[in-house]
Amino acid sequence: MLGKKRSAQYEVDVVLEDMERNGTHPRVLVQIPMYNEREVYKLSIGAVCGLSWPQEKIVVQVLDDSTDKTIKKNVMAECKKYQDQGLNIKYENRANRNGYKAGALREGLQKQYVNECEYVVIFDADFQPEFDFLKKTITYLVANENLGMVQARWKFGTAGVWRIRAIRDAGGWKERTTVEDMDLAVRASLQGWKFVFVGDVSVKNELPSTFKAYRFQQHRWSCGPANLFKKMTREIMLCPRVSIWKKIHLVYGFFFVRKIIAHWVTFIFYCVVIPACVLVPEVTFPKALAIYIPATITLLNTGGTPRSLHLLVFWILFENVMSLHRTKAAIIGLLEASRVNEWIVTEKLGNTNNQINKSKVWFFRSRFRCGERIHKLELVMGIFMFYCALYNMSYCNDHMFIYLFLQSGAFFTIAFGFVGTFV
Repeated sequence: MLGKKRSAQYEVDVVLEDMERNGTHPRVLVQIPMYNEREVYKLSIGAVCGLSWPQEKIVVQVLDDSTDKTIKKNVMAECKKYQDQGLNIKYENRANRNGYKAGALREGLQKQYVNECEYVVIFDADFQPEFDFLKKTITYLVANENLGMVQARWKFGTAGVWRIRAIRDAGGWKERTTVEDMDLAVRASLQGWKFVFVGDVSVKNELPSTFKAYRFQQHRWSCGPANLFKKMTREIMLCPRVSIWKKIHLVYGFFFVRKIIAHWVTFIFYCVVIPACVLVPEVTFPKALAIYIPATITLLNTGGTPRSLHLLVFWILFENVMSLHRTKAAIIGLLEASRVNEWIVTEKLGNTNNQINKSKVWFFRSRFRCGERIHKLELVMGIFMFYCALYNMSYCNDHMFIYLFLQSGAFFTIAFGFVGTFV
């Protein structure tokens, strides 16, 4: 982005200095929702308990929905360890998983001791914030009463700091979709609360450890927004507190274009229209439309990550494959089909992946059942695009077969399970 960052418009240095000098730190609640997190619970709890903030002004709330008795016992023991060190850490376990993550966060805010807290920070189980995270984020909320949330930069996920009053003003956490954070943010925005993105504050967390886990995650992130679009369009358009331009931006720009049409256009154009046009030579389309304009847009989108420029071609091919699943997920969300509220927790490995040697990885690979590794949709698309590539190479002279061979290779690579780890 050109020009001054929005976060730089807020005067926070003076506020931080005043808090440090006078000891006026606000009371903060830190929530860590988790479910059967065997490998990462120590990392997240340890990182949160190491945050630089006065001990008497911070409450750590471990919201453990685990059903595995051994994991529950271990998480409780970890919390007890920090309690013995004088930290105010609460272990909360529910008898059910009603509402999944949103339900756990909602019930956590209903505890009596939370009434003394003004702000809440939410870290997923694999998040490991830096020790000065609170100092770099809470100050924005303290200095600006109209701010409802501060969002840190993604490393492989996101981390947000909420004003508790903004959460309650928006109606609290709801479990009507699988993107509970987006749902809350939109409702808070309709209530007039503002948000700020702090790009120079980042939180370390973990990428999905397997391709299967990544597919489930992408299904949730594509199905949820489409379903939320269906449920909130009327609410947004009838909201008297926001301008017509903001309504159009939310309904058309944010939801319809970015969360639905973007997936459909990518899949239909690159995986259906271009290959089909190869089989029907009478149908022609300008190369600028097929190559130059999309390539320019892609380069602009990757301008913020120049270190990954050498992976650009692989990223485009992989995203085209994933557009198949995102398109299907968006349709499921709009139609509210059977998998609309499917919630499968993304499996995490923590440091375990670094401790597995190559011989063990090969052992696990060899025992992996063939049926679990072959993905039929990708296989069908790979065969279709490979046939189109052969046809183009034999009967046409526009060299489109280069792209088609590469894209079919990407589909085959994923179809036979040669992506991610198997542990």
